[in-house]
Amino acid sequence: MKWIQTSIIICLIVIIGALLNIAFQNQVSIPIKISSGVERLSPEDHIKEENIKVYEDKVIINIQNPQWAGFTNTNSMDPIIDEYANSIQIIPVKEEEIHIGDIVSYESDYAEGRIIHRVVFVEKDEFGTYYYIKGDNNIFRDPGRIRFEQIRRVTVGILY
Repeated sequence: MKWIQTSIIICLIVIIGALLNIAFQNQVSIPIKISSGVERLSPEDHIKEENIKVYEDKVIINIQNPQWAGFTNTNSMDPIIDEYANSIQIIPVKEEEIHIGDIVSYESDYAEGRIIHRVVFVEKDEFGTYYYIKGDNNIFRDPGRIRFEQIRRVTVGILY
C-alpha cells in the first residue's frame, strides 16, 4: 500500500516538472501571486490631485477649512498614527462626507476628550445615520453608535 502512495507522489512530481519545463521552454507565463496582502479599509480621497501643488520649497494643499491635530500616545491607531505625528483635518458639513475607512475625530459618550479612530461601518436606523468606529490596533470597535453630530473632523493627511 505504501509503494502505491509513493508511486503516486513520484508521478505527480514528474508531471509538475514536465509542465514547468514546457512552460519555461515556451516562455509561458505562470501566474504567481506576488502580494500576500489583503484589502483593508482605506480613507476616501478627500483631496483631489489637482488641489495639491508641490514646489521646490513648499507644498500647497488647497482645501476648505483646514484644521491641525496632534495625537496622544494611546497606541490605538498604531502603526498609522502615533504621538509624534501631525495631521491635517477638515470639518465635515454633511453626512455624505464621511465614508467607511475614513479616520475621524469624535466626541464619545463613553470617554473624555476626542477620540481619533477609523469608520468601519455606516448604517441608518430610526434616528438617522450612525457609524461604528474602531482603532486600527484595537481588537473591538468603540462602544455605541456614533452620530454625525458627534463627529468633529475627518483626517485628510498625516505628516510624520
